[in-house]
Amino acid sequence: MSDRDRYLAVIDKILESTLAGRVRSVEQVYQRLLREIRPGTSEIFERCLLERRGSLEGSAGSSSKVTRKLRALQTIGGQYQRWEQEHQTTAAVTSTLKTLVEAPPEERLALLVGVLDPNQERPWSGDRLKQLAEALQRQDENHLQQLGLGLRDGLARFAELEGDLVSWIYEGGNRSIGFGEAQQQPGPWPLWARKTEAYFPRELFLMLQQGGSLGELAQRHLDLGDRAWLELAVLLQGLQRGLVLWFDRQPYSAKMGKQLSVSTFLVFASIWGQLSQGFMARERLTECCFQMTLQILRSFAQRETFPLYGGVFASLSGEYLQQTLAYLEVPLKRVEGTQEKARILTLLGYSQRALGDYERAEAFHEEALEIAQQAGDRPCELANYNHLSRLCLSRKQYSEAIDRSQRALILSRQVGDRLGVANALVNLGYSEVLAAQQVERLDEDLSERALGYLEQGLDLSQQLGDRQSLALCDYSLGLAHLLLERPSTAVGYLLKGVEAAQSSGDLFLQGLNLAALAEGYYQLQDWLRAVTMGAIAAYVLQQIEASEWRQAAGVLSILRGQLGEAEFEGLLSRGRSQIIAVIGVDGYDYLPQLLQEF
Repeated sequence: MSDRDRYLAVIDKILESTLAGRVRSVEQVYQRLLREIRPGTSEIFERCLLERRGSLEGSAGSSSKVTRKLRALQTIGGQYQRWEQEHQTTAAVTSTLKTLVEAPPEERLALLVGVLDPNQERPWSGDRLKQLAEALQRQDENHLQQLGLGLRDGLARFAELEGDLVSWIYEGGNRSIGFGEAQQQPGPWPLWARKTEAYFPRELFLMLQQGGSLGELAQRHLDLGDRAWLELAVLLQGLQRGLVLWFDRQPYSAKMGKQLSVSTFLVFASIWGQLSQGFMARERLTECCFQMTLQILRSFAQRETFPLYGGVFASLSGEYLQQTLAYLEVPLKRVEGTQEKARILTLLGYSQRALGDYERAEAFHEEALEIAQQAGDRPCELANYNHLSRLCLSRKQYSEAIDRSQRALILSRQVGDRLGVANALVNLGYSEVLAAQQVERLDEDLSERALGYLEQGLDLSQQLGDRQSLALCDYSLGLAHLLLERPSTAVGYLLKGVEAAQSSGDLFLQGLNLAALAEGYYQLQDWLRAVTMGAIAAYVLQQIEASEWRQAAGVLSILRGQLGEAEFEGLLSRGRSQIIAVIGVDGYDYLPQLLQEF
């Protein structure tokens, strides 16, 4: 009997038994399938299921017997899916175990890093890892047993912390995931350190809480065994995946939402990057940490919500931002030109521009542009044309900015990239305003045409619901109206820009809009609001080391000179509650030092 005939007979027998009342549970069906389906013939069984369903659905009438058979067939299909899943797990575990047993001991950890890779077509589940751990523990060789124990320990440590995955968010009003200064933004680290029994993960969490160097921590643990390293890898991967899933399900807001997913990817990529540097004396551990970094970056770059027009600013601040950018740059230098690399370079270029490092920003964007063109990633290609246009504006290269934005606009329209069109329109309109102002040719016709580009970009960004592009549009329109000496209109746009930037979690755009607001209120001679907005802007921008903090501090300095020290301090005191609501008491107390630095 052929496999097809035999499987059709098996299916018919189960259907007859079901109708006769001899099948009392789905487990009976599953056990029958375990006995009957032969390895390598599952596709034939699946086709037989479809064939029998088709014949039943095509039979004359709709008798109760046919209906009962279709229900029974649905049960068989469900248990077949269960069989297939478990069979795949068994096959994967058996194959991986064979590979590990035959591999030299020094290569096994790297092989398991490949097993953990979430970018596989079928990533390994926790249950599958558990089965592999158990299979390894049953081996005679001690090293294989240690690897199995490492997988087991990592799964157990994650189970310990899974219940507290996000509980730290609700403790004491904390809203950071640990990228800021230790005293301000402890994130989850102290809670996780208290909750885990694992030695090295606890040391790592404490170091993150204190804002210390993970590289130095790694150097102190160069004797770390494969079991302990594997425990850490499984635990951190579980925590990262859990946080991203949770943040993705939250409302899109400044405090809780998708922008925190961005920070989560970058936090954990940075952790592995720092460990990779610290383990330089242990080449094998260095390489494994490096591969974990790349896996995270690849997962991040493949997301639909990847911020092609945003930077690394949600929950980031100061020195930790610089460290993160540096550690992400290291692994990218060792990767060939890929779509993922182009996207990460785009994000790093935006971030470097915000930090005032225009040369590195240009290098990142030019490399990203070339790779994106080769990879056929048009949205990424267009984003880099737009970023390079904005970079030219930062350097006061207005004709180059117009050229780049026009090219981006044409290409975006050709391929139907509406987000690219929106950003190109904004860049073109703002570039024309600044270029005309530079040569004192800002006549009414030119200004209206430029404003028309900006308003088209704003309308399109509103339709797309892209908060970062909205923040950029409002900011550009606000600045344009300030240049045209229309401060009341400018303030209206800039207030909306602040709101959009807060919603997107982009601290750089938030700071830019606030700094422009301070200038707008200064032109309106509204001293209280000018001081309040200027103080918030200067602090926010200085915390992420954006050079534009000096613009906001400049407005404050001018006001202090015009009004006198006493009146200026009085205005600052009157705006205290509004300022503290954004930057906290520590930020408010730091303002005198910030102005002194200016």
